[in-house]
Amino acid sequence: INCAAIPKDLIESELFGYEKGAFTGATDAREGVFEAANGGTLVLDELGELSVELQPKLLRALESRTVCRLGETKPRTIDVRFIASTHRNLQHEVKAGRFREDLFYRVGVLTVRMPSLRERRDEIPRLFRHFLSKIAGDDPPSVTNDLLEVLKGHDWPGNVRELRNFAERFFVLRDVSP
Repeated sequence: INCAAIPKDLIESELFGYEKGAFTGATDAREGVFEAANGGTLVLDELGELSVELQPKLLRALESRTVCRLGETKPRTIDVRFIASTHRNLQHEVKAGRFREDLFYRVGVLTVRMPSLRERRDEIPRLFRHFLSKIAGDDPPSVTNDLLEVLKGHDWPGNVRELRNFAERFFVLRDVSP
């Protein structure tokens, strides 16, 4: 789930679930994403957007491998592989007091840094052609080497999303300026 896309007052119930009557509108019990992912993998996108108030609850769930639904006192055991991603530099967030240090070390078992598109310019032609084939199907438009060189020279501040959007615009308008 995308932590940035869920309102702060709903994220806890999304993660951990709730029991009937736990709050106004909770007419039925509902499992959270931790329970739903039991035996599998849970991916939390934009982990750096979680409120400081919710971070200890996430830490507890990860450490104890249990969750408590809202309105419930008995913990439920979970077996979940946990993957988190964020665009934020969590080390800086810890220093600024916006991300708990203990949670940072708990989720930082293995860190994979995805280099920006401008750091891997040689991949741009292949990615651009891939996006065009996804958009156009069996009949993608022809792409000149000159265009590919222009694309490789662009900084792509929006990274792969910006390149994908450009591919869509190119397909529709044949506009060659990124």
